[in-house]
Amino acid sequence: MNEEQRLDASKVTRKKEEKDYSQYFQHVYQPPNLRDARRRGKTEVEYHSDFKIEERFKGLGKGRKFFIRTYGCQMNVHDTEVIAGILAALGYEHTDTTDDADLILLNTCAIRENAENKVFSEIGNLKHVKQNNPEVLIGVCGCMAQEESVVNKIMKSYQNVDIIFGTHNIHRLPNILDEAYMSKEKVIEVWSKEGDVIENLPKVREGGTKAWVNIMYGCDKFCTYCIVPFTRGKERSRMPEDILEEVRDLAARGYQEITLLGQNVNSYGKDLKLDYSYDLGDLMRDVSATNIPRVRFTTSHPWDFTDNLIDVLATGENLMPHIHLPVQSGNNDVLKIMGRKYTREEYLELVGKIRDKMPDVALTTDIIVGYPNETEEQFLDTMTLYEEVGFEHAYTYIYSPRDGTPAAKMEDNVSDQDKKDRLQRLNRLVTHYTRDALSKYQDEYVNVLCEGTSKKRDDIYAGYTDKSKLVNFTAPGDEVIGKIVKVKITETKNYSLMGEFVEVLNEEKVEA
Repeated sequence: MNEEQRLDASKVTRKKEEKDYSQYFQHVYQPPNLRDARRRGKTEVEYHSDFKIEERFKGLGKGRKFFIRTYGCQMNVHDTEVIAGILAALGYEHTDTTDDADLILLNTCAIRENAENKVFSEIGNLKHVKQNNPEVLIGVCGCMAQEESVVNKIMKSYQNVDIIFGTHNIHRLPNILDEAYMSKEKVIEVWSKEGDVIENLPKVREGGTKAWVNIMYGCDKFCTYCIVPFTRGKERSRMPEDILEEVRDLAARGYQEITLLGQNVNSYGKDLKLDYSYDLGDLMRDVSATNIPRVRFTTSHPWDFTDNLIDVLATGENLMPHIHLPVQSGNNDVLKIMGRKYTREEYLELVGKIRDKMPDVALTTDIIVGYPNETEEQFLDTMTLYEEVGFEHAYTYIYSPRDGTPAAKMEDNVSDQDKKDRLQRLNRLVTHYTRDALSKYQDEYVNVLCEGTSKKRDDIYAGYTDKSKLVNFTAPGDEVIGKIVKVKITETKNYSLMGEFVEVLNEEKVEA
């Protein structure tokens, strides 16, 4: 379905006219499997580079302020930048508080139950805002908005919510807001089917030092625990020339670091209808040639990590020697029911390939414990894998069932106590290896991209090394912010480093 067909087919639903919202989710709860992935993969992706604010919407936000609270992953952060860009183009002004906001948006995450509970709690907290100012619009967007059960719960229990829109139709925000103001009733616009790539969307980026550059949307992996393929849809890659144009613009504006972003970033290019082969390795090589000082990418799936990508990353220079490579489990049986498509042995083989070409690489990972029916022995396989790889850090989670995924239907015989115990044991191991990795920096010199002052003290500055190690350091003044500086490490901690400023390393601005 292309953009024109979808605009014709989309309907604005008003609470008084219709209480059954399932029509907007008719494709969402298809059982996630490879057959469905192949079927939807045949849908043609259309590219639109003509986004603009229609004349009738200009000035819609004049005299109004907006507030956005963002939950979840970097993709949500990037979506918030786009939403803020559209709102600014409509004439809205940003505010840091809900107290004087005329529009409040919660950009939500559906990856874990705890994230959803936080959003519902916040919606409840906003009731007093609506009571004090009935004219304020409150909206829910992002991944939770793509779930039928979530929308039904909001409509039933949270009457203070005025608008709901999904991840595929952010560019429709001017239309949605206009309808909300004109009708004074609830507006829901959620597209279950995706397929288009919209370019030239305005953005209001956070800061002027680091930037996210989205290179693709969606995921076709269908891991059995993951709701992302449904909330974000099929994999759609942006055209290389559009990405490179955005990167060159960021470099010319003085940005020091970009992160290429995607739900499964190293699947980039597999869906492109080009006359030549072009994958993430090729894109990284071309992005590196723009001479932006630092280039990263996230998040990877081991299944798509190619030899070409390894060879490109091994060239170093402005490609950072840090790879986040989620493993999720160290046991083959658990990996199989997770639908991860690789074995423990294959993962270790990939790690070996990476380290052969990049001996000094820093590897980090994601791990889930307490998966349905995970045994103690299977958990111990994860512990031994962690030790064998020697990860420098990990993000660890207790399994959280997501409605609509195959794992949510599995019998779970792992007690809550066992899950918590395993998480604690794993976290102790993670802390040990993280502390050990950081201890090697004592009295060493590192290059840090200073992002600003630390969260706790205004006289301490903070930033990250090329291997994504957090460094807090003393410096003579704010002139170090936004610069890559040399820092001598004076103290190592469990999860961060302390140091002293030595000198600024780069002052140049990259020309477009």
